[in-house]
Amino acid sequence: MDDTGTERGASVARVRVERIGAAGGGPRGDVVVVEEPLHVHVEHRGVLSLLGSTMRTPGHDLELAAGLAVGEGVVRSRADLAGVRPCRDGEGPGQGDVAVVVRDAADVDLSRLGRVSTPSSACGLCGRDEIDAVVAAMPVVDRDVVVAPGVLAGLPDAMRERQAIFRRTGGLHAAALATADGRLLAVHEDVGRHNAVDKVVGHALMNDLRGDVLVVSGRAGFEIVQKAAMAGIPVVVAVSAPTSLSVDAARECGLTLVAFVRGGTLNLYSGGERLGPHAAAAERVGG
Repeated sequence: MDDTGTERGASVARVRVERIGAAGGGPRGDVVVVEEPLHVHVEHRGVLSLLGSTMRTPGHDLELAAGLAVGEGVVRSRADLAGVRPCRDGEGPGQGDVAVVVRDAADVDLSRLGRVSTPSSACGLCGRDEIDAVVAAMPVVDRDVVVAPGVLAGLPDAMRERQAIFRRTGGLHAAALATADGRLLAVHEDVGRHNAVDKVVGHALMNDLRGDVLVVSGRAGFEIVQKAAMAGIPVVVAVSAPTSLSVDAARECGLTLVAFVRGGTLNLYSGGERLGPHAAAAERVGG
């Protein structure tokens, strides 16, 4: 009973489903999230190399590719980026692939290419040695911004109001980029939480936007914190829990990490100085 209606590049597909164990059960139509592979390449000085692959929800693929290049340390600023383009049919990458074009003058660390090589909607890190190398490459984010706790508490709800595909399917993560006063600059959805972050980071890079707060709809794992640090975003807000490694990384690179943001309350794990003197003092007391 597949009866799938999926158009190329669509974010959702129509399927047939059998409703069981409830009044009014029986066959009916349903809408599910599309999950398809995307291969991201880097073009530098005329050479095309694979940066990484991911399972993603189609839509904003160019932004995703640009954000992945930032997270992998290939693109460090807007000045490094010459453009992002779909790859073409024929020999080499397929039409669904995307190429991040880096300016010839930029230095590209070829060792970063291909780290995320197996398509997956999960995060791409594995192995302690690899994690240690990624942590060592994370910059310290010393941007002096102050964000009121009340502003942070309201951001997940503001982001949820713009999760149009989630309302239809219930099957997507979301990430948002906001200013210190709570204005949303970008909201993107994806089957992978790190893809959603790449999309908002790429959107900011391509549109010369500078956000202060990264908001994620799920947990704040290590790679979410790593991507925020590489993008120079000083505050990370998560609806769900952090991990021990994400807390350690946030403290190491000077990020403010806030999690369990629900019902007007939040937990502060690092960087309390950006929430004002009272929060910073409480963080010192709590260790």
